[in-house]
Amino acid sequence: MRRFNVTGLCVPEKHYMVDISDKLAKIMEMVDYGDYFTINRARQYGKTTTLQMLAKTLPKEYTCVSLSFEGVGDSMFADSASFCQRFLVHMSKTIEKTDPGFAALWKDETVTDFDLLGFHIENLCKDKKIVLMIDEVDKTSNNQVFLHFLGMLRSKFLEYQAGTSSTFHSVILAGVYDIRNIKLKMMSEGSYSPAVTENKIYNSPWNIAANYNIDMSFNPNEIATMLMEYDADHNTGMDIPQIANEIHSYTSGYPFLLSRICQYIDEESSKDWTPGVSHGSRSN
Repeated sequence: MRRFNVTGLCVPEKHYMVDISDKLAKIMEMVDYGDYFTINRARQYGKTTTLQMLAKTLPKEYTCVSLSFEGVGDSMFADSASFCQRFLVHMSKTIEKTDPGFAALWKDETVTDFDLLGFHIENLCKDKKIVLMIDEVDKTSNNQVFLHFLGMLRSKFLEYQAGTSSTFHSVILAGVYDIRNIKLKMMSEGSYSPAVTENKIYNSPWNIAANYNIDMSFNPNEIATMLMEYDADHNTGMDIPQIANEIHSYTSGYPFLLSRICQYIDEESSKDWTPGVSHGSRSN
């Protein structure tokens, strides 16, 4: 039996979920176009779940590589050589699930700086549409190394646009901070001091990023899709449109909050979905 989930990744087979097919369709339009873009939202806003669902829905013409910087450790960001080698290992490990032969090509111990990594990516992307998705991109111990990586991606993207190189077909970076303004975060933490001649505020190696304007919150109609799944299992007879609107009025569609309210009613409030009933504190 499925349940409402408020921790970690949501899995359709285990959890009641909002139907996000409309949002995925809009993201797919950006992927098809070949956009590089960032998804930056508050924590527990469904970023990881959205990326995982997107990976499952991408057509077979794409090779999807989904990475996360969550828990990778400080050593990956110690210097460019460490980053390049760990990045290639993660690429190979992820691709191995679907294409072992192609996965083996990604490992190359001679790739020890970002110029070499750029050439390596160029060679392996010539005949492949690879979608690179990196989650938790702001959880790095040395953002300066990551800035160099973004700079390399930017250069390869511009070369690709000019028809002189190959690179990833699309890149999606997800995190709490907007990567385009990552230097602001570094400056506030004292980990980066810009040069005198540098634009101290907005200069970024990720200024090629397309605008991501897709609303990640859920409207009442979307909330209703989750309630319909629940009611099909439990036969509560709830007034789904009314309950969906009431939940939206409490949460403004914030994914964590609406799931927590549903979880509370289901598990801690005797499954009483009567509109207007007081269920006590809904934020525990």
